[in-house]
Amino acid sequence: MLVASHGLSQALELPETFTQSALVVGTVEPGAVVTLDGQSLRVDERSGRFVFGIHRDRTKPFSLRVEYRDGRRESRSLPVRAREYDIERIDGLPPRKVSPGTRDLERIRREGRLISAARARDSESLFFEAGFGWPVTGRISGRYGNQRILNGKPRQAHLGIDIAAPRGTPVRASAPGVVVLAESDLFYTGGTVVVDHGHGLTTIYSHLASVDVDNGQQVATGLQVGTVGSTGRSTGPHLDWRINWFDVRLDPELIAGPMPVAR
Repeated sequence: MLVASHGLSQALELPETFTQSALVVGTVEPGAVVTLDGQSLRVDERSGRFVFGIHRDRTKPFSLRVEYRDGRRESRSLPVRAREYDIERIDGLPPRKVSPGTRDLERIRREGRLISAARARDSESLFFEAGFGWPVTGRISGRYGNQRILNGKPRQAHLGIDIAAPRGTPVRASAPGVVVLAESDLFYTGGTVVVDHGHGLTTIYSHLASVDVDNGQQVATGLQVGTVGSTGRSTGPHLDWRINWFDVRLDPELIAGPMPVAR
């Protein structure tokens, strides 16, 4: 729920709370300049809508400042609510996928640059206003934020949500947008699709058996972008679904809500 600021202006609207890994959608008077920790945010010139994401490990309050067209200024300190995360152990991965060699590392860095470039887009589109739905239903086999131990070796936290489903199950766009990456065989993520939803928000669909969209294609909510597979670093058929604000990875469950019951 959005609530109006009780400061200098009633034009600024923000959520009541700010939680680690959450997406924040705010509204301000069109034409205002909004900065977050000194960095400018994109503000839609018609609706005044702006967004930002909260890092998994963020504990420091945000400093949000607004400068209105008439010269008024407003400042807000936004405290961040912490979360607790579990530990997940995954065994049976090919050793090469856990401890890659020199040649693999070169490929990983090259592919990482492709994904980083896709996440770095700052388009003026407002596709995200449609909201986000689940791209597939099934058993949740891995949750956002949990520390991962792969083949007995501690690794980074998982920054998406894993949904186990039969191989070949359709994977659908969780929101309208534009495909900015469509690759069939990346080292870690296998078949991978990245969709831009505007203002730095992207979704990523990984480990796909098939990639059914093309780079540059506009997609509607529910359009099939691929099928569930086990490509890349995977021990079985599942979708790794991620939502990002630029390089800040967000929790899809916080954004999309509970998974709907499969019919």
